[in-house]
Amino acid sequence: MTAATGATRWLVTGAGGMLGQDVLAVLKDAGIEAVALGRADLDITDAAAVRAAVEDAAMVVNCAAWTDVDGAESAEEAATAVNGTGVRVLAAACAAAGARLLHVSTDYVLPGDASEPYREDAATGPVNAYGRSKLAGEQAVAELLPQDGYVVRTAWLYGEHGANFVATMLKLAAQRDTLDVVDDQHGQPTWSYALAGRLVELGLAALDGRAPGGVYHGTASGRTTWLGLARETYRLSGLDPERIRPTTSEAFVRPAARPAFSVLGHGRWAEAGLAPLADWREQLAEALGTTVFSALAVQARDGRAE
Repeated sequence: MTAATGATRWLVTGAGGMLGQDVLAVLKDAGIEAVALGRADLDITDAAAVRAAVEDAAMVVNCAAWTDVDGAESAEEAATAVNGTGVRVLAAACAAAGARLLHVSTDYVLPGDASEPYREDAATGPVNAYGRSKLAGEQAVAELLPQDGYVVRTAWLYGEHGANFVATMLKLAAQRDTLDVVDDQHGQPTWSYALAGRLVELGLAALDGRAPGGVYHGTASGRTTWLGLARETYRLSGLDPERIRPTTSEAFVRPAARPAFSVLGHGRWAEAGLAPLADWREQLAEALGTTVFSALAVQARDGRAE
């Protein structure tokens, strides 16, 4: 991965989160200088502060977001302030500064009732407040940055730097003999570090004029269910996958509805000269070899809680 002209002026918002930290690591490895702003450093709903932060940037990677899906059901206005209004403020600042914006979105903007992978131009239709808040952000990018805005939808994200399903499964393996996991929701488990690499690749292609703006789907190839992900996590970690028992979503009632089908198509990557991300199993195997997940697997095999 090589830096393009002007690529040293990158700004990463939400830099303290799971994905933000991975983006910074990828940028560092690529020799690209980046300004990292976490939640305490920048309120993306503060127009004046955002304009000042974006002023000298060529590329802004927005990883800042309200991510509490269930919490958004009772606080939709607050979620939309970050995921919608905040993104609009960022997009407006980028438009004024002549910067490009890479904005991370979600499969939750889609209705989840398909049987084939959703194309990037599929009709949206969120089934919960979180999805509606994220759709507002997508619409702001499309309106204010039709050429220089890049919306990258991801789903089922896991990584070393935050709470996530894979880590939870390994922690619970040290505490319980069996677990019940839903087998009626379909998606694409995606390693945050792999997504971070793709965001940087897309950003470089954008700065070089090789990638058109618009919506891209940043998820792993292939598909599975939460049960399939849990069992593969156990298998690759030297644990018995049969300890994971199938159940349905009805057994885990939550405030926010979840889309039953979150499998996304990856056709647009060819327009940027990039191949789709690797299969979810390949990503998971590589992720489980990293420090945090390896330690959790050892604890799980030894039967010790963290």
